[in-house]
Amino acid sequence: MFCYQCEQTAKGEGCTKIGVCGKQPEVAALQDLLLYTLKGLSQVAVEGRKIGVIDSGVNQFTCEALFSTLTNVDFDPERFLPLIQKCVEMTETLKNKVAAAGGVSGYPEGPVDFRPDATLEGMVRQGEGFGIKSDPEPNEDIHALKWTLIFGIKGVAAYADHARILGQEDDLVYAFIHEGMAATLRTDLSLDEWVGLVLKCGEINLRAMELLDAANTGTYGHPVPTSVPLGAKAGKAILVSGHDLKDLEEVLKQTEGKGINVYTHGEMLPCHGYPELKKYAHFYGHYGTAWQNQGKEFAEFPGAIVMTTNCIQKPRDSYADNIFTTGLVGWPGVRHMADKDFSPAIQRAMEMEGFKENSNGRSVMVGFGRNAVMSVADKVIEAVKGGAIKHFFLVAGCDGAKPGRNYYTEFVEQTPKDTVVLTLACGKFRFFDQDLGDIGGIPRLLDVGQCNDAYSAIQIAVALSKAFDVGVNDLPLSMILSWYEQKAVAILLTLLYLGIKDIRLGPSLPAFITPNVLDVLVKNFNIMPITTPEEDLKAILG
Repeated sequence: MFCYQCEQTAKGEGCTKIGVCGKQPEVAALQDLLLYTLKGLSQVAVEGRKIGVIDSGVNQFTCEALFSTLTNVDFDPERFLPLIQKCVEMTETLKNKVAAAGGVSGYPEGPVDFRPDATLEGMVRQGEGFGIKSDPEPNEDIHALKWTLIFGIKGVAAYADHARILGQEDDLVYAFIHEGMAATLRTDLSLDEWVGLVLKCGEINLRAMELLDAANTGTYGHPVPTSVPLGAKAGKAILVSGHDLKDLEEVLKQTEGKGINVYTHGEMLPCHGYPELKKYAHFYGHYGTAWQNQGKEFAEFPGAIVMTTNCIQKPRDSYADNIFTTGLVGWPGVRHMADKDFSPAIQRAMEMEGFKENSNGRSVMVGFGRNAVMSVADKVIEAVKGGAIKHFFLVAGCDGAKPGRNYYTEFVEQTPKDTVVLTLACGKFRFFDQDLGDIGGIPRLLDVGQCNDAYSAIQIAVALSKAFDVGVNDLPLSMILSWYEQKAVAILLTLLYLGIKDIRLGPSLPAFITPNVLDVLVKNFNIMPITTPEEDLKAILG
């Protein structure tokens, strides 16, 4: 086993015995094997597009399969067997379609003709030969860029899958995913060409996030500023964690009138700002923080817990009976709900005690997407020109359990009172309940939304740059980012594609970036690691 795709990888180098995330070696091997077979499917898909053979089923499967290999999504080895088998079957079927349509019929020796073993143990052995360390690329910088591309593509696939579920697709995204995955088998590309592919991944991710933004707002309306209680309401309860808005909507629909209150957790907090979701009377509030305290929170929640997509930890055996997964999420011994039928979780919630009494906690504000922020753009611009607002900080990204993430709490706490902090993704749970006050009625802490709402933050930055007639890099705006997994990689590549400079990144830099590649990023984008809140604020504000 060798995996270094997340920020918390062992010793900042790579997990070799068991994943810090809890991933077992056999799951790592099966994920590596799935990636290998997806490269073969991608090779055929690329040839198919040359002659107009495009298979929507292949597009959907590719994104779902890639998504399943993200950090903290699927830890169940049994679920990877059918994925690998289906990938091989799809490759063979598509290969025949392409040949019948006049396309190529022969492919280089490799994944296109790969045949998996019939047993789990056999597939694990096969997968052990296709991991990161088995990549034959001799140039360590190209090797780094190749895997940066793969990790970025995983993030793109996740966003594309979310968007497709709500009816938004663009073959441009699918085409690049296949192009990029197929390219990782090539040996004829130069270092500059690999840099170009990595930046192209950022460009395509911008489109994927745009599609997801259109899907979310087109289905549920544009978020509006909304106060969300952090306390509890007496009664039966279901907690929904993850990212998938459609799953949350289905939980709300299927629990309506049953006396069950629905709470959000982590990245689901921003959902309270969507008009078509907040209309449900039993959509009560938010429970807990995010990644770092998740086990304790889940253990203490007195109702059923529905986990969607990722950014979630493996449940402890002591409360696994209360956990239900949906979509691509899976763990051994945890019940999975297929086809968005949430009746098992609802039944479990009815059996459980629920909250005995009301508890009035604090409230937090959500719903400051681009429409909400730009609706008061005149006040923002006036405040900047008048000197009331001196600087903007985008403090955003992933949360995690490794020491060092308190930096982001301390940074926000130390920002001057004439500055505004925009935030998004689960990293905000380090400081989301801070009362920073306001500037002329504009809250100093603005929750833009989920990680994919980086698109919304980008649009805010672009709108401000137009209003002040300067480039984004010339705005009084600094980006202080935390990363954990592959969607964050994709977002970072998008910012680099857009030419955003002076990004501060932490808690640590990616293990898959070599010194030479880092040197390129520093020279071209002045990307830098975080230091201390005091030093970074001094450097930014002077």
